[in-house]
Amino acid sequence: MSTPARRGRPGYDLESLLLVAVKLFNERGYDGTSMEDLSRKLGITKSAIYHHVPSKEELLRLAVDRALNGLFAVAAETESFEGKAIEKLEHLVRGSVLVLVDQLPFVTLLLRVRGNTKIERAALARRREFDRLVTELVKQAETEGDVRPDIDPAVTARLLYGMVNSLIEWYRPRRGSAGTELADAVCKIAFDGLRTQ
Repeated sequence: MSTPARRGRPGYDLESLLLVAVKLFNERGYDGTSMEDLSRKLGITKSAIYHHVPSKEELLRLAVDRALNGLFAVAAETESFEGKAIEKLEHLVRGSVLVLVDQLPFVTLLLRVRGNTKIERAALARRREFDRLVTELVKQAETEGDVRPDIDPAVTARLLYGMVNSLIEWYRPRRGSAGTELADAVCKIAFDGLRTQ
């Protein structure tokens, strides 16, 4: 039995296709990127792309889900984390920074979606769900006396993640630099200012 011939340009699989698509979506915007643009960038035909995915929308879904799944994995880990709410919150922020560093192009795309498509609206709904988890942790930490009570917990949550999310604008990985150093810096700046003691 012979193996079927591989379609498309050698070296392109779904992962490498997705990486190029996300790079283009981040450069030109999702709406501003066509499958023709993607095929030109890859040097393959559109039909070779369709061998891997049924549509541009599927590429977007795969990309934003990768970022969201990373964040929700950290949130699930945080739920089982032993400790006070402030410690859980710090663990969640630290883990979120590590996800951002590890999945920078995917998180960048996630933070740029505006709700123009069904997939973008679903991603925004999941982001709001994540925001609610953060706000709940802030409320618990406030109840436990570890977070300043004079700031609305939703505002605190937004400010915390505003700082984390701002990393996509300026952070550029360097050889030899560890995401843990960046996570330590974010947590030091954020939590030394939040704690009541």
